[in-house]
Amino acid sequence: MGRILPVTGADDESPDGALLIRAIAAHDGVVGDPAGFETEARSVVREARRAGAVEALVVALRAVAWSERAQQRNVAALRLLMEASRLARRGGLPHRLGEVLTTRAAVNLELGKTTAARRDLHRAGELVTAADSPDLQLKRAVLLCNVGHVASGAEILREILSAPAAPVDVRTRAANNLALAESLSGEFDRALEHIDLAAALAREVGPAFVGFVAHNRGVVLAQSGRLSEALRQFDEAVQLLTAAGLPLGEFYAEHTETLLALRALPEAAELGRRAADALELNDVPLIAAEARLRLAEVVLHAGDAEQARAEADRAIGQFRSQRRNGWVALATVVSVEAGRQSARSQAQDVGRICRAADTLGRSGMVAGAVAADIVAGRVASAAGRSGTARRRWMSAYDRSREGPVLLRLQGRLAAGLAAAAADDGAGVLAHCRAGLDDLAAHRAALPSMELRALASGHGVELGRLGLGVLLRSRRPARTFDWTERTRAAALLVADPPAPDAVIEERAALAALRAELAEARRGTGVEPAALLARQAAGEARIRRATWSRRASPGTPGAVVPASAVRDLLEDRVLVSYVRHGADLLALVVDRTRTRVVELGPLAPLRFESDSLLFALRRLTRPGRPAALEGARASAEHALATLRRLAVGPLGLDPDVPLVVIPTSDTHRVPWSALHDGPVGVAPSASLWAATRRRRGAPASVLVVAGPDLPGAEPEAAAVAACHTGAVVHTGSAATTASVLEAMSGAGLVHLACHGVLRSDNPIFSSLQMADGPLTLHELDLRGIAPARMVLASCDSAADTSYAGDEVLGFVGALLSRGTAGLVASIVPVGDSESIALAAHLHRGLADGLRMTDALHRARAALDTSDPRGFVNWCGFTAYGGA
Repeated sequence: MGRILPVTGADDESPDGALLIRAIAAHDGVVGDPAGFETEARSVVREARRAGAVEALVVALRAVAWSERAQQRNVAALRLLMEASRLARRGGLPHRLGEVLTTRAAVNLELGKTTAARRDLHRAGELVTAADSPDLQLKRAVLLCNVGHVASGAEILREILSAPAAPVDVRTRAANNLALAESLSGEFDRALEHIDLAAALAREVGPAFVGFVAHNRGVVLAQSGRLSEALRQFDEAVQLLTAAGLPLGEFYAEHTETLLALRALPEAAELGRRAADALELNDVPLIAAEARLRLAEVVLHAGDAEQARAEADRAIGQFRSQRRNGWVALATVVSVEAGRQSARSQAQDVGRICRAADTLGRSGMVAGAVAADIVAGRVASAAGRSGTARRRWMSAYDRSREGPVLLRLQGRLAAGLAAAAADDGAGVLAHCRAGLDDLAAHRAALPSMELRALASGHGVELGRLGLGVLLRSRRPARTFDWTERTRAAALLVADPPAPDAVIEERAALAALRAELAEARRGTGVEPAALLARQAAGEARIRRATWSRRASPGTPGAVVPASAVRDLLEDRVLVSYVRHGADLLALVVDRTRTRVVELGPLAPLRFESDSLLFALRRLTRPGRPAALEGARASAEHALATLRRLAVGPLGLDPDVPLVVIPTSDTHRVPWSALHDGPVGVAPSASLWAATRRRRGAPASVLVVAGPDLPGAEPEAAAVAACHTGAVVHTGSAATTASVLEAMSGAGLVHLACHGVLRSDNPIFSSLQMADGPLTLHELDLRGIAPARMVLASCDSAADTSYAGDEVLGFVGALLSRGTAGLVASIVPVGDSESIALAAHLHRGLADGLRMTDALHRARAALDTSDPRGFVNWCGFTAYGGA
């Protein structure tokens, strides 16, 4: 470790001298490898007590205390250091007392006792030798950074790194902490240089340092906007920290922030609670308070302003007791914004948040200062202080301009709000457009379809702000073009196929699912232990997909109204748009674009939910009176939906229609609301892409899944419509055989059980003979036949996300390359779907478009039968083929 031993008058020939040398070696070892050297340190403590070797005992107690600190047992560490300090004083060992006080300052800091830490450092400065001065300076710098004096702390850390005599462990910690300080101040290139230096030095110190530095490299990467790299780094760090025998509470706290940046809010909330509880339980109140604040931020983003304010106010109390003014300011931002969102703002909030913003700005905490200025602007604007609001918003914009992409997005939002307050529509659009362009590049760089869908939430307010300006301008075509920038944009990027990605994890999950299927056949139930292992396996695959290395995708082109018009032929396209609490329709035909105001969205959502409930009731056996009641409820909801969403458009009842729903309305049965053929797509741009897809005629594949009596008759009826169709039924319909056959097919019909996973939509699946065929598997293999029919329950029930994003079979297949798709938004009757399938495929065999073939098939159904009526309502055509 390069530590210079003091002159003590003892040598390794005397018992005391030998014990002292062992104690020093144990301390130096514990610093880099607590788990590896703790036993030796405790052994030296016992022997030194018996021998009455005071100096060796002081050093050994300090070593054990450091190990306790590394294990986040700071109260125990403090007790040991209190004993060591008493022994050093009584024994007349000022140098050793200085060392103990330096270590005790670090423990007091983690306990949140910043005043005690300052006092220890001041006293230690009067006692330590020149050899130990770098460690003392390091502790001073860390204290300054933690109480919000980031620039002052960084200056000391740079001085330590420039001192060649500093021990390697001190240099490692200095480089590590300097990287964190520079990252907090927005100096990301320097931060990465210093964290890489720390990583190189850490290998000379021990596994604990290697793990800590790997973890903090993930923090720097995340704060610089390189989120997928950060996830990979965190995965490496957790393995290193676990191998070093170290707790993961601080890791969870930092990881929460990254998950929040990815907008993986349920995962972030779970991890944030785990971090805060673990750190509070394990005597680390310094970091526990930070974890509590991160949890407040997550809860606020998830929409629970009351809980967010409670968590933020709790963090404020903790930070105040720790005398950490910078962190008090950060927590104040969340508290004030939560109060604003819950309509509980107070008169003094303007002053509170402005002071917080100024404190953060002086401290060099750039991201916090930007967030504070934005909230200050909102609160000031609500209080009628428009001048203050505009100044604060422009301050946020100025601070953000050199930051990472998500910080620049916040700055653009702030500048847009300032322009809106000044009635500068052109300025609003310029800033919102620039922000959405940045978001498009950020989204395209993410390695998974799910992360791209989540990322669109960052642009929701930018989209709304620009939409308001364009609606007031009364220029419908430009309004239409704007809405396409913020609708299902994640689906305009498709990853290159990666059939070998996470292949071991996928194989393990497939084997586990086979165990579940065997258990289900044998006992009729799925053992809880196997289900838990399946959930864990899915989580590992999902996480690996988030962090895998992938070539950045190229964002697909957003198609303007003029280009859509050229593709319509005889159709009319209706794009539904949410504006505040209301619903609008942008209607595009061959000659013009117009805006139709439809009124509040809430009644339409209510009727849609009522209809879905009634349709599900009709798929189950029941008393005639109950079924008649469900049918009447469904008929009423259909009539109301038609009146609310289609009637005001003034369309020819037989005109072919293309519907672009909002994420709130993508489960409305649009085919049942219009007399003519209806096609649906997540966005007009994606619909246009499907219209342009052309492929040579290819084979037809028909698959019948297990445990459905009507599946094989349905497969036979479909195959009879297509000469040379390939049919997989019974035990031949395995996931491997179906995947292989699908990769070369132009038209695929799948009659099987479907499982919707709204909790984890990439694992929504279709049941094959040997287990589920998941959406994740199809996407990784890049399989997307030109046309598909998913005759399975809820196959069109994609999960919706902020930013009018959807994720499920429909969205993923259209994004990947499928041009036309038929699927159901509700459960599908077994034998009742045979007639629909046969009529549909006769139309396809006759050369009809998917929308026209489904329209003709629906017209042939016996809707007096409850399940026939459900199929008439629930099956919908997607895409343009």
